[in-house]
Amino acid sequence: MSGANSSADPARPAAPGTDTPGRARPALRGSGGRLRGWGGVAGMALALALAAGALIPLTRHGGEAAAAGLAGPGTAGAVRAKADDCKDPEASLPASSADGPTIDAIKQRGKLIAGVDQNSFRWGYRNPATRTLEGFDIDLVKAIAKNILGDENAVIYRAIPTSQRIPALQNGTVDVVVRTMTVNCSRIKQASFSTAYFEAGQQVLAPKASAITGFDDSLKGKRVCVAAGSTAFDALKADAHGADYQDFTVPNQLDCLVRLQQNLVDAVVTDNALAAGQAAQDPAVQLKGSPFTTEYYGAAVKLGNTDLVRRINQVLVDYRGGGAGSPWMTAYHKWLAADLPGISGPPAPKYRTG
Repeated sequence: MSGANSSADPARPAAPGTDTPGRARPALRGSGGRLRGWGGVAGMALALALAAGALIPLTRHGGEAAAAGLAGPGTAGAVRAKADDCKDPEASLPASSADGPTIDAIKQRGKLIAGVDQNSFRWGYRNPATRTLEGFDIDLVKAIAKNILGDENAVIYRAIPTSQRIPALQNGTVDVVVRTMTVNCSRIKQASFSTAYFEAGQQVLAPKASAITGFDDSLKGKRVCVAAGSTAFDALKADAHGADYQDFTVPNQLDCLVRLQQNLVDAVVTDNALAAGQAAQDPAVQLKGSPFTTEYYGAAVKLGNTDLVRRINQVLVDYRGGGAGSPWMTAYHKWLAADLPGISGPPAPKYRTG
């Protein structure tokens, strides 16, 4: 992605057992029948406006599961990389279960520090009933921690805005970012990525009653919200179809949903994977048109931390393995199938040589 994130409401006390103040509230409906935020969305968006870019420590929980093999089922094959070649940015280093300096540091610390979202429904969000982080991305973080440290709960979660994902890696605030992050040619110069763990595409989210039909000229003159640092922002920068988006660019994608619900913007452009979850939160909005890009999510680490990239790729080999009963498919059916039906399996990994 793109991606979404929000900070916590500083006016509310911390939930027991967490580092983050506040917890989600049930959705409220305004007089017009539109949802006024899910899980305290509006309040969290306001907190972000006051502290955009801040890194928020979240839940802390406190050996090694063996991983075998270098490539799993459905491997797409090796791609020879050149310095100026970016035809397959999602091609990553071959998988390996070997340790290295980055992994040694994580083991010495005893915790994996993961940059995640805490407000993307189905992907990374705080369950208001249990006050714990849940979602498709969170399950993958747990699998990585289990492999490296032998304990899926040996994780320090840090909620990071969309625009701060790469800076958080570069300054060492987190070891890994698992946050609906699209792998592309620009980003592989700034961070190292695992093989793809999900395929998505950019799409338009708008009220059901809107005349907007998709990412086309129906956006002309419309106010379109987009997250800074997202691939959706890049798409609008390349061709906005006459929409005004520069005045409606926000730090976190979830802020766009709040603005859409408050009629401050006419549409949102974001990953369809995230937008589907938001449409599930608010039945007054829907995806418009078809996805106009093909994008792959990868786990990101600091550029040059090749031992951790290879280890995460090994985790993904095991995560994809097992067909319909694989951990990947189990997570898909648990979190995503209701809003993104019809997916038969994960994208095949691509590996590079040279």
